[in-house]
Amino acid sequence: MKPGTFTQMYVQLVFAVRNRDAVLTKEIRPRVFEYMSGIMTNLKHKSIIINGTSNHVHVFFGLYPSISVSDTVHDLKRSSSLFINKEKLCPGRFSWQDGYGGFSYSRSQINDIYNYIANQESHHKKKTFQQEYIDYLNENEMVFDKQFLFDFLDDSL
Repeated sequence: MKPGTFTQMYVQLVFAVRNRDAVLTKEIRPRVFEYMSGIMTNLKHKSIIINGTSNHVHVFFGLYPSISVSDTVHDLKRSSSLFINKEKLCPGRFSWQDGYGGFSYSRSQINDIYNYIANQESHHKKKTFQQEYIDYLNENEMVFDKQFLFDFLDDSL
């Protein structure tokens, strides 16, 4: 980046394990999320928190503006999948589902988003990932076509 360039952009990514398979067990999550944080750091982003449950992940970071969000997601999914498979952390072949949600936040929202992501286990005792994701899209007034959402949608939505 050029001298005299100043940015402050915070992004939350949300994406699921393929078919929402519950393979990110409590035992492997710390290792996987730490690895993912390293990927973010290598991409020059500021990793704030990465957490999730057995079937999805939330990645909250300060965006390094020279790398697009879509390139970040591509590198993050690709590298973490390779790591999980190489280390045989999950039974069978691991992969992330296509697509992702990306949401931007202001500096004043950092603590709220951090706490929300940190408490995923307790949060998902009350709300499914499917409900959470649809709520994110609706709260952010994002237009979406159900056919392009993750494999979890049924006709009741």
